[in-house]
Order: sequence, then structure tokens, then C-alpha cells
Amino acid sequence: MSAEIKLSNITKIFSDGEKRVAALNGVDFTIPAGSFVSLIGPSGCGKTTLLRCIAGLETPTTGEVRVDGSKITKPGSDRGFAFQQANLFPWLTIRENVAFGLKARHIYKNRKSDVDDFINLVGLKGFEKSYPHQLSGGMNQRASLARALVGHPKILLLDEPLGALDAFTRMTMQDEILRLKKEHDTTMVMVTHDVDEAVYLSDYVVIMSARPSKVEKIIKVELSHPRARGQDVFLKYRTHILEILDYAGKVQEVEYAI
Repeated sequence: MSAEIKLSNITKIFSDGEKRVAALNGVDFTIPAGSFVSLIGPSGCGKTTLLRCIAGLETPTTGEVRVDGSKITKPGSDRGFAFQQANLFPWLTIRENVAFGLKARHIYKNRKSDVDDFINLVGLKGFEKSYPHQLSGGMNQRASLARALVGHPKILLLDEPLGALDAFTRMTMQDEILRLKKEHDTTMVMVTHDVDEAVYLSDYVVIMSARPSKVEKIIKVELSHPRARGQDVFLKYRTHILEILDYAGKVQEVEYAI
């Protein structure tokens, strides 16, 4: 079951003594229930801060976040979060890390099989008894993704969780994320710097400006799944987003002298 997210005039100012840094400046849009939304924009523009506000890990300076009409004031089991770093507990095995949230909610007994299913899903079968320090960064990131998914949250928040994976594993995981979204009807919001990834996964791409960030434009990607990365219309979406971000580049004539 999915949920609607409504962001109303979100501003966020970080203060450190006399220094004040405005990260978000009047972010206002609604994420429909069951949709996949990618947040994309320049580094440091506040994408992760916005994601943390939705998660309840940060409190907006002004404005509010509502999930299905309820104001968000703290983290909740209805929102899973896959962090940019794996953030696994080093003293727990991979299986224990994935199961941690279920045990904390006292629902592990009835959901044991889910732990194994999601470990298999992210390609870590055979590493259940390993500790994080025994595995690569990419493998730890996959375990983190499994931990976020295993609780079947209404909303899954993804902070570049595939960034540590190699290109082929990353594409495979993109397909698995889409499959999970369809099977579990989850609203998904992802921070990414990869324009191709945004077009491949998203129903909507939210393009954010430089800090203090506001919404520059929201693009609805009207392509059915599965999507072909080399398809002309796919490439048109990609080029359009890069143009808005001012990264499309220009072809210049070069004079050659012999």
C-alpha cells in the first residue's frame, strides 16, 4: 500500500553560531501515491535534506510535510530509508542487519522468510553470516537496500543507494526496484545525480535549483515500463533535463591547422 506525500512551502536553514546556511527555499509540490519520483539537481542543493524532511529525520524551518494528510514530525515505519552510505551495524551479521527493523517492531517472528527473500533479491545469498567489514562497499549497500525494503514501507526514500554498485549490477537493481514498487505498491522518492537513472525509473523528475533550492521544474515521464535506454523518446527526455540543468553542452566547430 502506497501513500501520498504533500510538501508545503518547505524551507530549511542550518545555523552554526553566527553562520546561517539556507538549504531549501519554499519547496512546494505533491507526490502522488504509488508514483516514483527522482530529485535531481546540482551537488549540495538540498536534495538529501528534503528527503530527510520527508523521513522525519530533519524538521523544516518553515512549512510542513504530510503523508496521507498526517503531519510528519518524526521517523516512522511507514517510511523506509536507504542511505547514501550503508550505515550497517558492524557487530551484526548481514542477516541480523536486514532483520534489525523487524525485530525492533516485534514482527520478526512472522516475517522471517522476508529477510531471506530480500537478501536473495539483492544478490547476497551465501553472505548472510558475514559481517560488514568482510564485504565490499557495494555489497554493504545492497544489504542496506534490503534492510529498507524488508519492512514493506508505504514510502521508500532512496539517497543514491545504487551509487557504489558497478554499472551492470546497478541496472539490474534498478529493474528490481521497479518490480518491488509494482508488487508492493510503494511510493518511491530517490535522490540521484544520474539523469539516465532518473528517466529510466521515474514517473516524475523534480529538477531542483542551486542552493537555497527551489523546484525549477517537474517533468512527467510519459513512457511505459520496461523502458529502452536507447529509445529516441528516452534520449529526448534525457537531453531536455540536461538542458534545464545547463549540462547539455554545445557542439563547437574546431579549426584544424596542419
